[in-house]
Order: sequence, then C-alpha cells, then structure tokens
Amino acid sequence: MDVEGTGEPREDLAVERDETEAQRIDRNWIELLQELRIVQTGGQVLTGFLLVVPFQDRFADIGGGGRALYLVVLSLALASTVVLLAPVMIHRAVFRSHRKDRVLRLSATLARVGLVMLSIALVGLAALVFSLVLGTLPGFAAGAAMAVLVAVMLFVVPARVRHRAATNPYVAD
Repeated sequence: MDVEGTGEPREDLAVERDETEAQRIDRNWIELLQELRIVQTGGQVLTGFLLVVPFQDRFADIGGGGRALYLVVLSLALASTVVLLAPVMIHRAVFRSHRKDRVLRLSATLARVGLVMLSIALVGLAALVFSLVLGTLPGFAAGAAMAVLVAVMLFVVPARVRHRAATNPYVAD
C-alpha cells in the first residue's frame, strides 16, 4: 500500500511484497483505476439524472434559489465527471513515455479532487430534493446531514485508518 495514495511506498510493505518499483507503480495504478471505475459510474448516473431534471414539468415550479442550487449541483457533477475521467485521458496521452510514476501521483490527486467535487454535489442534491419535496428548512437539514456524512466518510474514517496503521504497522491493509 502506498502512503496516502501518493504512490510513495511504505518501506515495510515494499520489502514485504518483494516487488520492484515498476511493479509497485503498476499495482497502484491498477488499484486506482478500479476505484475510479466505481466512482465514475455513480457520478455519471447522477449527472444523467440531473441533465433530465429541467425537462420535467415540475422544474417550472422551482424558484430562483432552487434553480441556482440546481445549476451549482449540475456544474459540480459535470466537473467531477471530467476530473475523474482525466487520469485515464492523461495516461493515454503519455502512454509509453515512462512517466507512469508522475501520472500515478497526479491521478491520485485528481481522484481526491473529483471525490470532493462529487461529494459536494451530493450534499447540494440532498438539499435540493428535500427542499422541493418538504420545504426550505428540511432541505437545509438534509444538506447538513449529508455534509456531516461526507465529512465523516471522506476525512474522519480515513484519518482513523491511517492512525491505526501508523500505531500498528502489522495490521493488514
């Protein structure tokens, strides 16, 4: 396992796995692609859903604030799709140029950025849908609840896992 997705090896695991630097980079690249495949599918489904919303009869009932929130959520979903697809496009552009280590580091960063963008879009989507169905206050509450869930899953849980691994290096990843 690499250190925080940067592609930098943890010394104890590099020796334990008995792999070369190139093998480690290839393994990390494959693992990142598997993660991106899952996230991209969810993001693309969300984006597809959002793209059809304006063509529904009820969209005319949405006020200015709701339309603005919709456009922010749509923009975030579209942008996250592009950012999450970028690692594959970058890899294709530099294929066989012996820069996979750089592509891996950049792609790990893009994956984090794309996940944050998609997560913010989910927070906005929860707020939008709940406000349309139940009103403004429930919409704010749903958005806040989703924001807490996102913060816990994207920041708190990974930090605890990193802390546990740092204090007990023999825990299997």
